[in-house]
Amino acid sequence: MKRRLRKILSVTLPPEELTYIYHSYDIVGDVAIIRLTDASKKYSQIIAEAIMKVHKNVKTVLAQTSPICGDFRLRKLEFVAGENKTVAVHKESGCLFSVDVEKCYFSPRLFYERMRIAKQVGNREVVTNMFAGVGCFSIVIAKHSNVKKVHSIDVNRAAIQYMQENVRLNRVYGKVIPILGDAKEVIEKRLCHVADRVLMPLPEKAFKYLPYALLALKKAGGRIYYYDSEHAKKNENPVEKVKLKVTEKLESLSVAFRIPFGRVVRTTSPNWYQVVLDIAIK
Repeated sequence: MKRRLRKILSVTLPPEELTYIYHSYDIVGDVAIIRLTDASKKYSQIIAEAIMKVHKNVKTVLAQTSPICGDFRLRKLEFVAGENKTVAVHKESGCLFSVDVEKCYFSPRLFYERMRIAKQVGNREVVTNMFAGVGCFSIVIAKHSNVKKVHSIDVNRAAIQYMQENVRLNRVYGKVIPILGDAKEVIEKRLCHVADRVLMPLPEKAFKYLPYALLALKKAGGRIYYYDSEHAKKNENPVEKVKLKVTEKLESLSVAFRIPFGRVVRTTSPNWYQVVLDIAIK
């Protein structure tokens, strides 16, 4: 698709201008989200029309005008072309996710991770998702495993409202439990020692909240899925850097553990990587 987009743009744009255009973009349902450089802003309409030509299902093109930031992981978006809207219904792994991309965090690029974890969930296990967003990880788990319950926590009220809608869309009543609040407070008050598995898909807060993930696990132990962002130069391994940091933290807490798996989920910017570790707590 990237090659096809570049080919379409090469008909209308000078070759030297193509170097200033981001060729990666996100598609959430029928909404495409692009990034523009200062040099490529004047071609926003041409880029949008090219994307809609490549992806016939895309009805709206938005431009991301700020980094993802804040407790809610939001980004500023500007309307570029098509229908002026921010709400879409995204299809993934046999699930439907209704989301307002302006009010809630959502990344279609984590689809592999969602299914990878769902395949590991055992019969009648209990899962706590500390940063659930609109419920993507939770609902994929509910649809593709025989999980007993997924406690799905998020501090963003809009995300919880869409999660409730997604529970209805996917008919996972009683399995996915939306909970509004800060994960550490919710776990301390309501969810101590109940989970076989804990998800931490928020790199910005995972390290700080690691003690609460341990508190959420059953006393017999379980598994934590820990996500972090790490800077690494060419001669450095981002996975090993995250492992070292987490190992030091868990050892300081006198926890018996091992880390059987880790991988780079994606590159987020030059020399910055999103990393996941599967942590087995004994």
